[in-house]
Amino acid sequence: MTQQDKQPLQAIIFDMDGVLVDSEAFICKAACMMFAERGLTVQPEDFLPFVGTGENRYIGGVAEKYNFPVNIDEVKKRTYDIYLDIIKGALQPLPGVHDFVDRSKAAGLKVAVASSADHRKVIGNLTEINLPANTFDAVVVGEDVEHKKPAPDIFLLAAEKLGVPPTNCLVVEDAVTGVAAAKAAGAQCLALTTSFTKDELTGADAWAPDLAHAPNLF
Repeated sequence: MTQQDKQPLQAIIFDMDGVLVDSEAFICKAACMMFAERGLTVQPEDFLPFVGTGENRYIGGVAEKYNFPVNIDEVKKRTYDIYLDIIKGALQPLPGVHDFVDRSKAAGLKVAVASSADHRKVIGNLTEINLPANTFDAVVVGEDVEHKKPAPDIFLLAAEKLGVPPTNCLVVEDAVTGVAAAKAAGAQCLALTTSFTKDELTGADAWAPDLAHAPNLF
């Protein structure tokens, strides 16, 4: 998409993990602790293929790898219990987050969060980094859509809730599946290299190491 082809921005849709916060180490630790309670030792690298796909797949994929049957609702609840405890006073916003959100709103743009994570994790994270849900015009979570990224559903639903055409939205993502989902939705995409390299995040319209160094897009 050339600069001339881009539609004027009316909204910013933020992914959460790797964009607003870096919670990967915490959810990985919580899931490892949950499996350990059940007698299975897993490694942090076991979770890498499932980053950004939502906790059902994140936990379930590792369980499948080890052929370890689990009740996903039960083990996910326990993982979240551990997670919400260990992030207290430890989870921090990524650089530039508060300023970027404030500037977006001051510019008259609508703002939303669209995360594949479950509602419980999203609200816990936003609260911990002092960006409660009511900061945003819409919050869409993993339970709200059947088809997860790279399907565009979560960003299409966020745009619908904002009342803005997807082509007038800028999605901020950090994952390969997220960039693919944003582009499939017809949105513009700013890719942050917090989790993957620029070369891996092909298809985005702009790149930055974090929101503190984001290009001037509005």
